[in-house]
Amino acid sequence: MHTIKQFIFKQYSVLIIALIFSVFLLMVRIKLNHSFFYLFLIWNVFLAIIPFVITSYLTNQPNIKKIKLILWFGTWLLFLPNAPYIITDLIHLRLNPDSYLWLDILVVTSFACNGLLLFYLSVLDMKNILKPYLKKPANDILLITLLFVSSFGVYLGRFLRYNSWEILSNPKYLILDIFDIALQPILYREAWLFTFLFGTFLNIGFWMFTQLYKPST
Repeated sequence: MHTIKQFIFKQYSVLIIALIFSVFLLMVRIKLNHSFFYLFLIWNVFLAIIPFVITSYLTNQPNIKKIKLILWFGTWLLFLPNAPYIITDLIHLRLNPDSYLWLDILVVTSFACNGLLLFYLSVLDMKNILKPYLKKPANDILLITLLFVSSFGVYLGRFLRYNSWEILSNPKYLILDIFDIALQPILYREAWLFTFLFGTFLNIGFWMFTQLYKPST
């Protein structure tokens, strides 16, 4: 049995069709509701593609030097939360008698599923990329930690409205907010609760993903 990544690359049209279908649903929604409200989903899925592109590139680079890998890993981790972030766009769903709520649900869910697929493919790639550099227990622990870190990154983006590039353009306030959340867990209990529950959701989802597409021996 092929792994999921081999399947995607051999039949790349699967991922392309999924993305095109999401855009198609969005265009239908724009036509029927005469509203461009959900057009931001195009940008969000573009950001979700970036970590997938990075790991796809690294997968085809044999004997990566550690310094180069660390730099690419940092960039990848910076953009990684953008993929599962799309799930939280469900928060924009609203009951409006003049709109098709079921269509809005289809549009957002379609983009969210694509974001989650790109996320898991990229994480699986990174796990395989790190195998030559880390022992299996360390790699597994790092992976679990990364999914919780991504969950925290989603919180920063959704509720504190930080973007990935603000680590460079506006690091002072971002770092201060992170320290406040870390040092005052009671005051920021929602941040900790979101990180734990969303991180658990991502970890269980990734475990199911790898079990379903585990190659046969």
